Formats: sequence, C-alpha cells, structure tokens
Amino acid sequence: MLKSAILGCRGRARAHAKAYEDITRSKLTAICDMNEEHLNEFGEMFGVSQRYSDLDEMLDREKPDLLHIVTAPVLRGTRQPIRYPLLKVASDHGVPAVIIEKPIALVGEDWRQIRDLSEQTETKIAVNTQLNFHPKNLELKKDVAEGKIGDIQLIEASCRNPPVDQAPHTLQLISSYIDNSRPVKVMGQIAGSDQLESDQPSPDNAAARIHYANGVQASVAFGPEMAPRVLADTGNHRHKRVRVFGTEGFIHWRFESWEKYTPETGYQSGDLDYGEQDAVAQTGLTNAMIDWLEDDSKVHPTNLKQSLAEFNLLLGIYESGSLRRPIDLPFDPADNMMQHLKDIL
Repeated sequence: MLKSAILGCRGRARAHAKAYEDITRSKLTAICDMNEEHLNEFGEMFGVSQRYSDLDEMLDREKPDLLHIVTAPVLRGTRQPIRYPLLKVASDHGVPAVIIEKPIALVGEDWRQIRDLSEQTETKIAVNTQLNFHPKNLELKKDVAEGKIGDIQLIEASCRNPPVDQAPHTLQLISSYIDNSRPVKVMGQIAGSDQLESDQPSPDNAAARIHYANGVQASVAFGPEMAPRVLADTGNHRHKRVRVFGTEGFIHWRFESWEKYTPETGYQSGDLDYGEQDAVAQTGLTNAMIDWLEDDSKVHPTNLKQSLAEFNLLLGIYESGSLRRPIDLPFDPADNMMQHLKDIL
C-alpha cells in the first residue's frame, strides 16, 4: 500500500482527500498546513492523525510516495510565487510523485525555474487539471479518437475567468483531444489591466489562434469580455467549454451540459452534474498518478512537461498581444513581463 500526503488543508484539498474513498492502492496518511485550525479541522474530517505544520518535517518522517500540493500559487499576503520552492522541496526530499494544483506558474520567471527543475528532478509531477478525467469528456474524447466526427478541422474553447485562472484548464482540454500535441505558433490579443495587480497576475481578457505540431488549429477566448456565457446568471467559473469540429460532425463539452453530432447517432445532447463528474475525475487523476508510479511507461496525461508547454503557450498569447505579431513556440519569456503589460495596458 502506497502512502499519500497533502500539503494545504483549505477547501480545494477536500476533493483531493475525498478521492481516497475510492482509491485502493494508496492511503492518505499525513497532512500539513501552517494554520493549526485548518489542519486539525481537516484531520478530523478525514480521519488523518499525522498532522504537521512544517513540510520538511512531514516529508522526513512520513516519506510519502505521493504528495498533493494544494496551495495557492503565492504565499498569502505576499504575492510571492511558491510553486517552484515547494516542488524543489519535494524533489530534494526524493518524493516519488507530486500532484500540484494549477496554475503551474504565474510569470516567466517562475515558469523558467520550474522548467529547469523538470529537466533535473526524478520526481514525477502532474498538474491537477482534472477536467481531462471527467467521465463525459472521456466519452467524447473516445468518439474523436475513433474518428466518429471525421478528421479534426478546428477546436474552439473558452472560459470566462481571467486567463491565468482557468486558461490552464481550457488549454489542457484542447491538448487532451489531440493526444497532447505541442503548440508551435500563436497569434494573440490581450486587453484589460485590473487583474495585473492581483495575486494571480494576467490581462483581464485574451483571445488567440493557435497552431499545433499535428496541424490542428484552435481558437480560444478567456475572460468575461471575450468568452461566451453558457449558463445564465451564474459565476464566471462555470463557463469552461471545448468544441471539436470534424469533417463529419462535432462534440461540445460544457460545464453542466454536452452535445454532439456523428453520422452514426445523429444529434445528441444532455445535462451534466459537474460535482459528480468532478469527484470521479479527481479519483481518476490520482489513480493515473499511481499508475505512473508503478509503471514508467504510463506517463500521466497532465504531466509537468506537458503542462509547462501549455503555460508557455499562455505566456506566448500575452507576448503576441503585446508585440502585435505571431510568436513561435516554445519561446523564452522575458523577465518582468507583467510590468511590461502594465505599461502598455
């Protein structure tokens, strides 16, 4: 039986912990949080007695096989990026596997640090973009993979939250429908500067046309001024979606509904319970990491290098929008990109 641990005991961590109700090959054995109230409340809720306020101490004593890093991307109240330092601690302790929340980075500087770490570490790392494992998405992806909509002609996807918040979900959804083909060129537009002062800095809105190595093109829109609304009178976080157009049909996944057309079945559609789908997806994402731990050939679909390529694409959209020209990918983002965006937006 493998051992798992969680760093960060706030709301999002509950989904990570609850997944272990349906996981048979690993057990949640330890948790860590600097806030003792959150730590003890979480420990009581999930029956975890090994509780720590220091990550190094937990890793030294417990030696987990799998660490879930479920924290904000910055140290609260400081705007200091902490994805890289936490991954470095896990790597230095020789933790075999890590699942970390999105976004994997915030700016070019920490993206570059994590990219360099990914080339050196032996720790297997995946990003928690769990939409990949939503049951309806898996079903629709199977339709596309089996050619039921013909050859892919275009992918169109969007989300209404600011780009850095949910674009990682959206870009990973696109990747999942094209077998993680890497982006090679992007032409982007950006607008709005309010979010540049936030803990997760980015333009307020962005749109782009993306070319992938396999020849597929995608159109994306992020932010409340660009992305379509798909659920009336609901928060912006509930508008993630992806549509794949083929030569003979299409599929369309949305936050709480789906539709598709294939020559074999005609037009079909239905509603989804996002919460139920997400619970199954979290279990699936965690089990996929355990699969990778047990078999090197079973690389996790949201592995760190793939997620870094998708975040580099997002930075490429910003760069293209600021320079008003296409950007070849991957590219090396300049330092102080966010300050440059503040100056021009």
